[in-house]
Amino acid sequence: MVEDEKYVRLLVGKALKKQGYNILEASNGVEALLICEEYKNPIHLMLTDVVMPGMSGPELAQRLRLMNPEMKVLHMSGYAHDAITHHGILEKGINFLQKPFSIEKLLEKVREVLKN
Repeated sequence: MVEDEKYVRLLVGKALKKQGYNILEASNGVEALLICEEYKNPIHLMLTDVVMPGMSGPELAQRLRLMNPEMKVLHMSGYAHDAITHHGILEKGINFLQKPFSIEKLLEKVREVLKN
């Protein structure tokens, strides 16, 4: 999970761990790349904020897929999906979770993305 807002990262991480998911947490794209280079197991899902300082979620996903081609990605953002798609930040048809979201909605979307 890559999220620059500490509170969101802690809350989401806690909720996913409680459901039995093994979570790697990073506060930005560079940190995520370093963590993933050291992690030797497959990464099944990357949950990432779209807009972050230094490296966007879509850019990070593209780079991490070189190491984990089977990795699925779930983007999340406080910006409306239509707005970030319209400005070319995200492609149409990607997995997206609009902030703010409930823990139930988060868990539902994670299960849905992992299943497909």
